[in-house]
Amino acid sequence: MSAENPVQGITFYWRPGCGFCAHLHRELNKLEVTMEMHNIWEDPAAAAFVRSAANGNETVPTVAVGNTAMVNPTPAQVMAALADCAPHLVPEDYEPPQPGPAGRLLNRLLGGRHPPTGQPSQ
Repeated sequence: MSAENPVQGITFYWRPGCGFCAHLHRELNKLEVTMEMHNIWEDPAAAAFVRSAANGNETVPTVAVGNTAMVNPTPAQVMAALADCAPHLVPEDYEPPQPGPAGRLLNRLLGGRHPPTGQPSQ
């Protein structure tokens, strides 16, 4: 995104009855993230975008942050993308989740990498 077109929030693609969508939406609402919602069953262009991001499937939730599209992301993954593309939209008091004991052990065993995000451990 350019300085003339800064990221204003995330674009959240969902469909009715999707529990994964409801969970992610609820968690992002708690974090007060600005979201533009698109129901893929009512918006053919939204469904086409999701298929382009999900290897031809209509897998939701799909979230776009700037030029990054994520299929079924965790709240932490969305917040990390938001921090990269639009740090001004991340709440000042946001603290990324830290791994618990099992996650820390896994990080050590895998040489400091956690498989779901591929981000180095802290």
